[in-house]
Order: sequence, then C-alpha cells, then structure tokens
Amino acid sequence: MAEGGGWRPPRPCEAYRAEWELCRSAGHFLRHYYVHGERPACGQWRRDLASCREWEERRSAEARRALRESERARLRATRQHGPVWPPRQSPPADWHLPLPQDKDG
Repeated sequence: MAEGGGWRPPRPCEAYRAEWELCRSAGHFLRHYYVHGERPACGQWRRDLASCREWEERRSAEARRALRESERARLRATRQHGPVWPPRQSPPADWHLPLPQDKDG
C-alpha cells in the first residue's frame, strides 16, 4: 500500500511530547487527582508520541492508523458531553437595569 502522499500527523510530534510531559507533571497530577480521585492516564500521549516518531522515521501504516484512531477517540470524548444549559437566543428583557443592592451588607 502506497503510504505518505501529503498526509501529516494531526499534530506535530513536539505537541505530543509536550502533552505527555504536561500529563506527567506534578501540578497536573495533583489537579487531576483532586478532581477525579485517580492518577491521570498519560499512556495514550506516550503511545501517540511513539507513533508520530515512527511515522516521521518510517512512514509506517500502523503508526498512521494509530494516530488517526487516537485523534478520533479524543474528538469523540470531547463531544460526549453537551452544554450544561442551553444557550440564550436573546438577552433577558431587564438586562440593562442596575443590579439589586444588598441592604444587609
């Protein structure tokens, strides 16, 4: 199968490396553990970096497929959750009035 053509990875390899390093950082670990109660999973960023490098060095069809699938899964995950509330079609009728002042303060 003729690979290559004009195909490029969805992100530069440097972006995968930066995401992997960020995921492994202490600050990210603490935030993720605080919010989710578990360690962050950084393995996919590492696999994507390896696939990207493999693509750049050998133009491997397997690396190309792995990068495509990983990016598609990442997009599906971001689209999984809709907005918390529906967006307004127009501003409220009283948007221009001053805010109520608290008399207890």
